[in-house]
Amino acid sequence: MTLTSAEPPEAALLQLRGARLIESATSNRELAAAQALVDEETILSHRSVYGALGLLELPSEATVRWEGLTGRVYTLGLDHEERVFLGLTLSMLGIGNTPLSAVSDLGERRLPIILRAITQLARNDTLTGDRRI
Repeated sequence: MTLTSAEPPEAALLQLRGARLIESATSNRELAAAQALVDEETILSHRSVYGALGLLELPSEATVRWEGLTGRVYTLGLDHEERVFLGLTLSMLGIGNTPLSAVSDLGERRLPIILRAITQLARNDTLTGDRRI
């Protein structure tokens, strides 16, 4: 995601929150989950989500509270597909309990994002989420 001067301030804040989320990753799991949320864009734009993650204040160095989302997935104002995506993302961190079969509820836009995150989590750069298997 790149920001141009024509984009509204909300886009700049989304980009900054995404950057803080990625910069805060301390493990491959966190990096894969953070990158998935940044690539997905809409979930991270919900105030309830970035608030639960601890990204309201946007300090220069963020400490992301992934566990802030645990148990709150149904109270964040997300639609079904967003909840499934977030659940799968949290499962990559080991703090969620969404079965992998939930990918059948993802649309064409979100499925490749999750597949890329899974290959990143597996540290396998020979597969891509864009290739049909």
